[in-house]
Amino acid sequence: MTMRSTILAAGLAAVALAGCSTMRTPSRDELVAEPSACAAKRFDIYFAEDQATLTDAARTAIGLTATQLQNCQIRTVRVLGLSSSTGSADANQALSEQRARAVAEALTAAGWPAPAFELAAAGDQGATTASGVAEPLRRRTEVLVDAAPL
Repeated sequence: MTMRSTILAAGLAAVALAGCSTMRTPSRDELVAEPSACAAKRFDIYFAEDQATLTDAARTAIGLTATQLQNCQIRTVRVLGLSSSTGSADANQALSEQRARAVAEALTAAGWPAPAFELAAAGDQGATTASGVAEPLRRRTEVLVDAAPL
């Protein structure tokens, strides 16, 4: 490398570094956005065996979610009742429907708009695999919330 190209390279490096020193470092708040509470959420509500009555833990989960979404537009709430494969198919279907209704009623009592609810019940469909293994944690409802900022 010739003396002339060395001086030229050093000069360009100095200009580039000088430009960096004038750049402002963004603050953490500018770089990290807090996720909106008003977004799609999914949560499960669990029940005791053969029961459709909400437990204290279920009421707490419903209350916390209702509080998180209190300043949001609730577009839809899908509540799917599920049951284990214990008992008859008819009894499990009825139990799944009761569970979905119990959760929807609790969410309505927490101030969510009743017209937003879509209730479904799967009974014991899918509670046992093709190989005969019982699926764990089927005594629940799945709640899917579509929410947006007001």
